[in-house]
Formats: sequence, C-alpha cells, structure tokens
Amino acid sequence: MVDHVFVIHRHEMTDIEWELLAPLIPSAGRGRPRVEGRRVINGMVYKIRTGVSWRDLPERYGSWKSVYTRFRRYAIDGVFTRALQQIQARVDATGDIDWLVQIDSTIVRAHQQAAATGRKGGITGRTNRNDHALGRSRGGLTTKIHLACDGRGRPLAVLLTPGQRHDGVCARPLLERIRVPRAGLGRPRCRPDHVIADKAYSSRGFRAYLRKRGIGHTIPEKSDQKRHRRNRGRRGGRPTAFDSDIYRRRNTVERCFNQLKGFRGIATRYEKTATSYEAAVTLASLLLWARSI
Repeated sequence: MVDHVFVIHRHEMTDIEWELLAPLIPSAGRGRPRVEGRRVINGMVYKIRTGVSWRDLPERYGSWKSVYTRFRRYAIDGVFTRALQQIQARVDATGDIDWLVQIDSTIVRAHQQAAATGRKGGITGRTNRNDHALGRSRGGLTTKIHLACDGRGRPLAVLLTPGQRHDGVCARPLLERIRVPRAGLGRPRCRPDHVIADKAYSSRGFRAYLRKRGIGHTIPEKSDQKRHRRNRGRRGGRPTAFDSDIYRRRNTVERCFNQLKGFRGIATRYEKTATSYEAAVTLASLLLWARSI
C-alpha cells in the first residue's frame, strides 16, 4: 500500500514538526473512525495562524465542526499543555533549557466575537471566576497574557487574566505554573535558576517569595521605593542587588511575545472562552519549541 503523500500548504506544520508532535496527540479510540490526525491538527494550526473563523476553514481540513470539536475537547482535557510539558522534558533531559527565566505580560485586544461569552449583562469592569479572562483596560475589552520563557525565548508557562490585572499580582502564580517533568524518576522541575523582570514586579513581597525559594533575581527598583528606603535611613535596609549586564537579556521575553503574536489568532483574541484561547496560545508555544529542536 502506498502511504498518503501530504502536500504542505502555507500556515501548516512541516514534516519535522508533525513527527515531533504526532506521538503527543491522543490516538483514536473505539467507535466511528475520526478524520486523519495530521489534517485536523493542521486545521487548528491554520486557524490560529490566520485568525479566520472556524466556519471559514478550507475544505481540505474536512468538516470545520469536526476540527472545532476536536480542538475544544483537547482544550478542556489539557492535551496541548501536557504535550508542551513533554517536549520541555525532552529538551531539558539534554540540558538545552536555559533556566535564566524572564517574565512579562502583553495586552491582547479581544474581537467583538469574543465578547459574547453568554454571561447575562455582557462584560463589565468587575471580574470573577466566569470572566473568561476578559476585562476593561485602556485598550478597551482585552486579555492579558502573562508569560515565563527560558533564556532562549521559548515559553515555559502561560497565565491568562483580564486586561486590567496588575503584573505583580500574577508573578507568583505564573512561576508556579512552570512544571517540566523529569526524563526519569523525580518530581517535575519548577524552580528557575534566576528570574529577570521589569519594574512592574518590584515589590517586597515578590522579592521575599523568590528568596524563600532560593531563586536569584534581577528586578530594577522603582524610584518611589528607592526614595522611601532612603527616607527611612538605617531602617530602610540595604539597596536591592541589580546586575545591569543580566538585565540586558530581558529583551528575550519581548522577542518571544513577537513570535507568539506572529499568529494572528493570538495577536487578536477571537475565542470566547479562556480555555480555548489558552489552548491556542499553548499550541502556538508548541510550534515555537518544535522549531527550536
């Protein structure tokens, strides 16, 4: 029997990327045979690369309903998150992860399609557990992507919040999402060697949290914090340590954001639920890792 030959169209996975991702995608179970896995995953990739609606997927990916249903199931089951962790574990086993971790956030405008979350009264300035990571900021209806990446600009963890949420509040839960499984026995690696962040993360509480976990950090001190410390005299304590040479590497996380926003379905949020949008960001992160291996 002659194997099916795939014609790779624009915005689809290469053969190398598929060979890497195929073992990480759940196999078909019993019942009706499902559409070929690579074609369906390519439909998802095409969707987040171009930002088209699900109904406008090209016919070569089969029924758009089948692609969407599979994507939604994978999003709810955390398939892409587990696949990302497995790729990270494989790379970490070779010592190729740079644990000089950078954290930052970016604002993403939400399309009007994403606003129809089904909550009575629509989106307001208040937030709760059903806000779907949508909120009001200066840019209007937005979502904020909090990102931790390694020293080579590859995503380690992602956290979504409404656009008005302050970065400093999300720093700790973001770092606690880093879980890189070990190749053999042992607990997943959760602790970076060093953390680089901008002034938005300069708080005594976050610095104390990093010291408690034994994580070195390079975070510039805010001018009002410096002034307050000097005004307290001896009681103000010593100035925080700051290495300008290490801080120059903070642009790595900015470059990672640029790569993620190269996907139009990430640069603008079209997904209604936070679960689906986070799955889209995770799938894009998977492709970034696949390129680097």
